Amino acid sequence: MKLLRPCLGALLAAGLFLVPTNSEAAVRVGLGADYWIDESAAFNVTLGVETPLAGPLTIGARFGAMLITEGNDIGVPVDLVLRANLAKSGVYLEGMAGPWFVFGRGDTFRAHAAFGFGLQGKAASIGLEVGYLSPNPVIGLRVGYKF
Repeated sequence: MKLLRPCLGALLAAGLFLVPTNSEAAVRVGLGADYWIDESAAFNVTLGVETPLAGPLTIGARFGAMLITEGNDIGVPVDLVLRANLAKSGVYLEGMAGPWFVFGRGDTFRAHAAFGFGLQGKAASIGLEVGYLSPNPVIGLRVGYKF
C-alpha cells in the first residue's frame, strides 16, 4: 500500500501534463443552416472541442443536434475536425468527417464528409461548408463562437 500511493501520485502528476491548458484547448459553439440537395433543409447546433496539433493546425471533434425540416426528423451530427487558422489573413480552412445519426428516415447511420472555409475573428467565425451527407451533397452556412 505504501508503494501504491507514490505510484498513483506520479501517474496523476504525469497526467496533468497531458491535459491541455485553457490557453491551448478551446470550446466552439456553432449554428448551421444547410440545404441537403434533393432531401431537405436542415438546421444544427453543435458543440466542439479542439486542441493545437502543429503550427496553425488544430484537431478536434464536434457533436450536436439537428432538425431536418422535411418530415421534422432529428439527428445527431458527430465529426472529427481538422482546422487551419490562417491568422494573418483571418481565414480558416477545415475538413471534417464522421457519422451522422438521422432518426426517422430509414437509414439511421449516414456518412458525412465536408470542407469548410470562412472568416475567423478573435472568437466569432462565419463560413461555408460544402460536402456530402449520404446519399446527397450538402451545402451550408456556419456561424461559430470560440471560448
